[in-house]
Formats: sequence, C-alpha cells, structure tokens
Amino acid sequence: MPLTDRLLLGPGPSNPYPEAVAALGRPMLGHMDPEFLGVLDETMERLREVFRTSNALTLPVSATGSAGMEACFVNLIEPGDAAIVGVNGVFGERMCEVARRCGADVVRVEAPWGRPLDPEHLLDAARDHPRARVLAVVHAETSTGVENEIAPLRALRDTDILLLVDTVTSLAGIPVEVDDWGVDACYSGTQKCLGVPPGLSPVTFSERAIARLQARDARPQSWYLDLSLIADYVAGSSRVYHHTAPVSMVFALHAALGAILDEGLEAAWARHRAVGTRLQESLPALGFELVVPEGHRLPQLTTAWLPPDADDATLRKALLETYGIEVGGGLGDFAGRAWRIGLMGHSARDRSVTTLLGALGELLS
Repeated sequence: MPLTDRLLLGPGPSNPYPEAVAALGRPMLGHMDPEFLGVLDETMERLREVFRTSNALTLPVSATGSAGMEACFVNLIEPGDAAIVGVNGVFGERMCEVARRCGADVVRVEAPWGRPLDPEHLLDAARDHPRARVLAVVHAETSTGVENEIAPLRALRDTDILLLVDTVTSLAGIPVEVDDWGVDACYSGTQKCLGVPPGLSPVTFSERAIARLQARDARPQSWYLDLSLIADYVAGSSRVYHHTAPVSMVFALHAALGAILDEGLEAAWARHRAVGTRLQESLPALGFELVVPEGHRLPQLTTAWLPPDADDATLRKALLETYGIEVGGGLGDFAGRAWRIGLMGHSARDRSVTTLLGALGELLS
C-alpha cells in the first residue's frame, strides 16, 4: 500500500516533531555502546527538566504509556495494600484494574465523566484510609478532555501515602510540576505532547517511592518492569544488562525533548493553550457543543458533542478520506455522540486548527 500522510488530530498519536523523525534514521548502536549510553543519560536529564524534578530515578520505560502505569503500580503495590484511585474516565478505570491485578484493595473516588475530581474528596479518602499505600490520579483524562487538579494533593507529603500521577496526555502540553506538587511516582507517554512516535513511557520516582520499592516484602511480580533492576541498567555505575533498549526510539525522544527545551517549556505550554483555546472558541459556530466546563478543559485534548444531525462514523470517515485528517471518536457513554480532538506536540499549531475548521466547514455545509 502507498504511504499516506495524515494530520493526526486525535487523542494520540500526534504528528511527531521533525527532529524526532530525523533521529529515527540515526545509525544503529548497541544498547550497551558508550555513545548510546551517553545519549540515554542526556535523555534522562532532559526528562527531569520536562517533569520539573530532580529525581535521580527518571527514565524512559521501554514500552508505551500503559506500561508506565503498570510499572508504577507493580513496584509500589503489594497484595493486600489499599490504593485510592480517582475515577472520572477510562484511564482512571484502567488504574483501578491494574491496581486490582496487583492484589490491591481499591478505594474509588469518583466524579461524572466530563467533570473534574474534587481534590478535597481525594484527601478525605486519604484521611479515611490512612494505611493506604498510594493515591492515584490521572492529570489529563484523555477519554473526556478534563484536567484534574494535582497541586492540592501535595498535602499527602505529611502522610505515608504516595501520590501517583498519570501525565500521559499532559507532559509538555500543560504545566506538570512533579517536585512542587509532591508527586512520588509519575508516568507519561511519548506519542502525545512530547511529539515522538509511540513506544516509550517516561517515568520518574521520588526518594519516598524508591524507599517504598526497596522496603518491599517480595519482589514485584513483573520482572520486565522491576525498576530496581532497570535502574541498574539505565543509571547504575556498572550498567548491568537488563533488556535490549529500543535504541532508535531513545534517539527520537532525545531529539524531541531537545526541540521542546529549545522552544522553552513555558513557550510550549503557551502554544498548546493558544491553539486549544482558538479551537474551543470556534467549534460552537459549526454546531459542536463543548463537553467540559470552562476552567477544567484541556487545551491539548478537546471533547465536543457532535452537531445534532451529524453522524459520527460518516463524518470522521469523510474527514479522513477527503482531507487526510484524523480525529478521535468518543469512548464509553460518549461513543457515537462526541469527538476527541487533539492538538498535541508538533500538531499543536495554528495551521492544524485552520485546516480542521476549514474541512469541517465544507463537510457540514
């Protein structure tokens, strides 16, 4: 089949930065080659800058964002532990499922789809369950386009409960402040605002999280995601072999992080905010209705109810086949009724908004 060039405006993957695409063509190196290890070290330092952390254990897990989620849970949860999980979309539900499979007793704190979690309700759950081991929240809920507030949860610093945060859709798109917010374990994915093809999951662990890992009664049930083993490869002085790292993907992540930091992290946040706001202000004129209340909308991922007479599958097919533009359909109760439109990474440009609005104007007329 001929290769097709798409404008990727769904919930991920996004169009990668040109620097990331170019880096994929670098000559292959062995995963223990000193030159590659130097690139890996620089990549981890750049990740610290983007996560806004000084955590020593900051690395790209060799798998997609869901593996980052699993790596955090399998390393920090043991059978019988209590885990508090905020749930207001698909990925909060996924956290619950992963925690259950680790043997945790899950305490759910819920909000309706399309509405943010109340941080006070999460902290109330922590007070009601002081022996809980983690409190887990999705920062940017990809299924609904809601931003959940993380900063108030820094109050957990005064407890033995670790704060675990999903930043798959938020990292490099909106402010993420791992150290300032007191986040103990945090994971992301490369295919969203980081502007890299899917395949890596950046993860960072605080000293509190490392101490929890070291104090476990038993080793994590996953050998591949055991961060005590991976740390000896990515950051250990002796570089003990663990697995064959995806060398070309690390090159791509290294390059994309360089592009983001050259632009300036705050400038990248502002760019995402500007184009997302422009899209959200323009959609109602085409008959779309925004799902999320103002003040809680993600600029990089917009959910909108379809115009009354529009058919989801027909309209998305026409948009893809006629204009080469991909947008995402709704999940769960939103399926067939709402779209998820992503403006992430290299795709977060004014030209993306102009192209999409022009195409929708023609199709809906």
